[in-house]
Amino acid sequence: MKITFNGQAIESTEHTLQAFIDSMGAKEPYAVALNGQFVPRSQCQSTHLAQGDSIELLSPIQGG
Repeated sequence: MKITFNGQAIESTEHTLQAFIDSMGAKEPYAVALNGQFVPRSQCQSTHLAQGDSIELLSPIQGG
């Protein structure tokens, strides 16, 4: 299925948000939004993906 990940269109065979995040190699800590709505990490495993979904994965940035 086609998914938009951080603004880039990609193909994915993953069916849950957590499986998708894992397949992208994300390392904690991070925050995730699905179609513009924040998804708590505790709900990622039970959140199913659909054709055309948009996922934003944000990691904190340190600097000084």
